[in-house]
Amino acid sequence: MTNSHSELKQQTGSERDIDYEKAQHGVRLLLEAVGEDPERHGLTETWQRRVPETFSTLTEGQREASKPTMRTFDAQTDDLVVKTDIPIYSLCEHHLLPFFGTAHVAYRPDGEVVGLSKLTRYVRWQTRQLTMQERLTNDIASGLADELEAPAVLVEVNATHLCEAMRGVETESTTTTRASVGDLTEEEREQFRDAIIREEDL
Repeated sequence: MTNSHSELKQQTGSERDIDYEKAQHGVRLLLEAVGEDPERHGLTETWQRRVPETFSTLTEGQREASKPTMRTFDAQTDDLVVKTDIPIYSLCEHHLLPFFGTAHVAYRPDGEVVGLSKLTRYVRWQTRQLTMQERLTNDIASGLADELEAPAVLVEVNATHLCEAMRGVETESTTTTRASVGDLTEEEREQFRDAIIREEDL
């Protein structure tokens, strides 16, 4: 175990950690597989510290200990709450390359609302895992419905995938996925779409 790894475990707690020894070994093997020298200047910290720490952060969504606490408050209305343009950064489970973009979420309160910043924190937590965009969109919608006990939730995710832009077709494009939980009225769906359009027009 490296000194930096020991220090990191003291800072974060073992329940939040990945297996650093395996991560270090795996990154070192990968560097060797592509013809690099893991001991050369500039790469020693890459496999010893940088990549393991990065993957520890980017997979926090797989650990319950990292999930934000969704503190709620009494709601004064049952009108739809809409939060648009939440930045997302996640990892494609097929190629371990990032996909990134924005998420738009909406929910109908059932007596209680959550702090708006918690919506952003929850979406960020969900994105930090190896996943697919379709699954991520559903996980955000179903997760928010459970966390908030909301009778209706709408989620839209728009993302660019580097596994397409950097390899394969090598074309940068946007993929849109949507998921909903519960019965939403057409008026609520229109309200959600209008909020997204207004954000895009800014």
